[in-house]
Amino acid sequence: MGVADMQSNGNGNEGFSFRSCVFRRKQVDSHRVSSHSGGQTQKLAKILSVVDIIAIGVGATIGAGVYILVGTVAREQTGPALTVSFFIAGIAAALSAFCYAELVCRCPSAGSAYHYTYICMGEGAAWLVGWALILEYTIGGSAIARGLTPNLALFFGGQDNLPSYLARHSIPGLGIVVDPCAAVLILVVTLLLCIGIKESSFAQTVVTTVNVFGMLFIIIVGGYLAFKTEWIGYELPSGYFPFGVNGMLAGSAVVFFSFIGFDVVASTAEEVKNPQRDLPLGIGVALSICCILYMLVSVVIVGLVPYYALDPDTPISSAFASHGMQWAVYIITTGAVTALCASLMGSLLPQPRMFMAMARDGLLPSFFSDISERTQVPVKSTVIIGILAAALAFFMDVSQLAGMVSVGTLLAFTSVAVSVLILRYVPPNEVPLHPSLQQLIDSPSLQFNSDSQEIAYQNPKGSLSNHDLSQHLLDNRGTSIGCTLLPKHMAQGEQNEQKRRKIAAWNIALVCLGVFVLASAASVENIPSILRFTLCTVGGAILLCSLIVLACLAQDNARHSFGHSGGFVCPFVPFLPVACILVNTYLLVNLGAGTWFRVSIWLLIGALVYLFYGRTHSSLKNAVYVPTAHADEIYRTSSDLLA
Repeated sequence: MGVADMQSNGNGNEGFSFRSCVFRRKQVDSHRVSSHSGGQTQKLAKILSVVDIIAIGVGATIGAGVYILVGTVAREQTGPALTVSFFIAGIAAALSAFCYAELVCRCPSAGSAYHYTYICMGEGAAWLVGWALILEYTIGGSAIARGLTPNLALFFGGQDNLPSYLARHSIPGLGIVVDPCAAVLILVVTLLLCIGIKESSFAQTVVTTVNVFGMLFIIIVGGYLAFKTEWIGYELPSGYFPFGVNGMLAGSAVVFFSFIGFDVVASTAEEVKNPQRDLPLGIGVALSICCILYMLVSVVIVGLVPYYALDPDTPISSAFASHGMQWAVYIITTGAVTALCASLMGSLLPQPRMFMAMARDGLLPSFFSDISERTQVPVKSTVIIGILAAALAFFMDVSQLAGMVSVGTLLAFTSVAVSVLILRYVPPNEVPLHPSLQQLIDSPSLQFNSDSQEIAYQNPKGSLSNHDLSQHLLDNRGTSIGCTLLPKHMAQGEQNEQKRRKIAAWNIALVCLGVFVLASAASVENIPSILRFTLCTVGGAILLCSLIVLACLAQDNARHSFGHSGGFVCPFVPFLPVACILVNTYLLVNLGAGTWFRVSIWLLIGALVYLFYGRTHSSLKNAVYVPTAHADEIYRTSSDLLA
């Protein structure tokens, strides 16, 4: 059975098996299904414009890391070629941005990568991605808040001069350093997010503007100083690539994480006025602004001071100080503080919406999906998450866990790229009916006989068919409905289409397998070289062959009508998504054994939560799947009969 052809009937023991639960998929307009359950899904307010989207994207992407990262990477890996490393990393990030842009147009709902993965790959993969993103946002927000304290202390003349109620204190006998300032900052941002998305996006715009002006100060004033000193940082005997091309590429892998943040934009899709137009534009403009600013800052800083003389802790401030501009540290620190504030908002903004999306699908308690009627944001989820993040930042030094935040993002990027391939070649061709509709027609599946033009309703429990509804469908619609077509009655064209879908599904799976083998073999160093070369060859061959097959294979015509039409379309499919999968898988493999061990514990906890709660409370628990072509007919018919 192909990847796109796996289905769950959700009724009886067979449909409730673990395998069927993992692969069951929801439809794009899942709120329509919810409306048939007797209740109406609460929706977020659509009030964000493209300017708000750009501000959220830039603010969530440009963190204070760039104020430190340029010194470390230039000194140890790239030298003057730091600008090229940022450019390559920006191109790699753009691969994921293209994939996000298409899916966010077709499926403009809260949940971001979790939502897209649920629609295209299934409930199990979606839960894994969503659970990993929860870890990323929680630890990321706490780490950012902890990093704000020493930067704010610079305005008070050092951490010793901070007010006692904000300064860090050690708990005697426990070795725990509490950080009240970090906790207070998270609670303030949480309060701001509870007021409303428009108000929080305005605040995001303000702090992001200050941050951008701080970077423009570095670029303009630093460029003037570099011209005066004739760019001494580039006049080196070692040349532009002192660490070689390999060093430059290694630097690209490090600075790639400076571009993480535009995925936050996708989490606000449900709150955008015109998602088909504004979301792709916002993602593209935000990523372009960040890439240009990163490159210009790196050009100036590496040109001001030779790369080996850069201070790894305060590279920008020390570069200006070496030219007699010690006062610039206050402007640079202001930029760093506002960058951290914007990143903190970017970390706390998507998580309540992730919880809300998972609760809507029944994988988490419905409490998390409640939306305030006054502010039209998930206040309860925001408050709970804010309190948890504040407690974590107050009691724990999460710097050792910081590497774990990359796992969620890279998993999300990978799943989004795979989802684009599935959408193009094997889009879901079945729609889950809500249990209320299943009870109405008293049938989990419909079997079509093209000779007699009759509909037979089959029930595993042996109940009788609903003759009235069957006759209504035949008399008033003139169209027969079926979930499974008997092969002997299939038209030749439909048989060819089924064959094409199976070939495409298997080759998408082989692409993922080839990428994993190739990336793993290229990253592992403690194995014999002949084995490593063999694995790389095998993985590369599998990847190349399956990619060629996909390139020659026709894409599914149903992709044009899947989800919401009229938005951005990812170019160069399948090459661009496959390149995205390869880049992100390589980075995932290289995160280190320690990081993966800690992440595995978190994912194991998530698997237990899904096994004992999400699997049994899913909104698709009793769903029955019917062909997409007949879904609207069933909804119209059921509405007519219930009227």
